Amino acid sequence: MTKHPLFALGQVVSTRNALQFAETEKIDLVALLLRHHCGDWGDVCEEDRESNEEALLLPLRIMSSYRFAEGSIWIITEADRSVTTILLPSDY
Repeated sequence: MTKHPLFALGQVVSTRNALQFAETEKIDLVALLLRHHCGDWGDVCEEDRESNEEALLLPLRIMSSYRFAEGSIWIITEADRSVTTILLPSDY
């Protein structure tokens, strides 16, 4: 993981469920977004990690997953880098 942004985020949006979960669990979504933006993909499998690294060079989707005691938050940047969505797995 680097400490500088690796790709464009586009418009950043969040689902209501993710916002409510973050508020209830006192999760800093901006900090998670920064981790995603700088290449800390969180709790993804090796295949998804490799796909994210490839997506830094090709127009592919980038996905991060961050686990917490009560659930997970996903952050997905679309392949065209037009939008990044913060969501719960159940929102997908």
